[in-house]
Amino acid sequence: MASSNSVDLVLRNARVRGHPFVQDIVITDGWITSIGSASASTAAIEEDLAGRLVFPGLVDTHIHLDKSCLLCRCRQTDSGLKGAIAAVSRLKQEFTVEDVYARGARTIEMAIGQGTMHMRAHVEVDPRVGLRSFEAMKQLKIDYAFALDLAICVFPQEGLTNDPGTEALLEVALSQGADLLGGCPYTDSAPSFQMERLFAMAVEHDVDLDFHLDFDLEPGGSHLEEICNRTEAAGWQGRVAVGHATKLAAMGDEQLKRLTTRLAAAGVAVTALPSTDLYLNGREQQFRAARGVAPIHFLAERGVTVSVATNNVLNPFTPYGDASLIRMANLYANVMHIGPEEFPRCFDMISTDAARLMRIPNYGLSPGNRADIIVLDTTDEIEAFGGLASPLMGFKRGQKSFVRPAAHIFKPG
Repeated sequence: MASSNSVDLVLRNARVRGHPFVQDIVITDGWITSIGSASASTAAIEEDLAGRLVFPGLVDTHIHLDKSCLLCRCRQTDSGLKGAIAAVSRLKQEFTVEDVYARGARTIEMAIGQGTMHMRAHVEVDPRVGLRSFEAMKQLKIDYAFALDLAICVFPQEGLTNDPGTEALLEVALSQGADLLGGCPYTDSAPSFQMERLFAMAVEHDVDLDFHLDFDLEPGGSHLEEICNRTEAAGWQGRVAVGHATKLAAMGDEQLKRLTTRLAAAGVAVTALPSTDLYLNGREQQFRAARGVAPIHFLAERGVTVSVATNNVLNPFTPYGDASLIRMANLYANVMHIGPEEFPRCFDMISTDAARLMRIPNYGLSPGNRADIIVLDTTDEIEAFGGLASPLMGFKRGQKSFVRPAAHIFKPG
């Protein structure tokens, strides 16, 4: 933390989780220096929040910026997971750095306005798109650092061992600034060998791993056990996450409990991606489809680190989305019949739990932490979640990064 004594900002009359009364938040050199009752100050800026709820900047652990906002080019979105992969595979051969940058910027700006301040972008690297999407991500990371910390996860969407040239491209990306490595065993002709190679590469480059895994509703054939075994063998506990894991939603009680215990012991985190998982899973059953979302609240109660994240926005995988993590966590709660008593835990899935998954240091509303703060248009945490409260403004490292004025109703007279 910087040692300067000049106060940059005081947020007065803020509703802070865990505090029964409104608080003043004092920010110095981009850090939270105190939360309590602040005396009159010489702060450069003061904001009176009038009792509105403040929250740490939200954390999106799994999003695909490179293939977001593609509906204008591909409106055929009803052919399931394989169809979505095939559609984007055709499109990405024509991607340019400028194109990926423009669509990624549009999505990032949506996310910033919805209160997201930390993001892990999963970026496809293979012979069809080469490193073009990766190059765009590197520039987006620089250009939007004023409002958002972007971590770049390169991964082989269409396989590794069955897609010659992909591993070499991943190696280049890791040597040129990729933050971590992802995987997608279910698209590979040799899933176990893909996992073996990716763990070896992660250890060699000292980076975390984040896999797309178990993305269907067949309880058999899960790769979770193997991921746990390889995590422990590599000593990578706390550095491995899996996204989707929707097979967990189809398992019987004993299998689910066994794998949950295994995930907790191995320190493997799980991310649910409700919008995509609901849209793509169980399509053959039409309106009778089972809920196709991993029950991460069940996992969290048993010691597994979990998160809810966006995944796709306005593309063949998910033709919906506004990059709102509050909406996504609210969707998860709806699907899982979670009531108001557990709304705070759902907020954790897009904040404290998600930050732990990404190993973000100095996270949260406490003195000594980075001043990444959003203000919600509500005074109550339960209503904020249940009513999808809009973020009104945000402060990244103590500097205002966005503002969204509250709606004003013009009543006659």
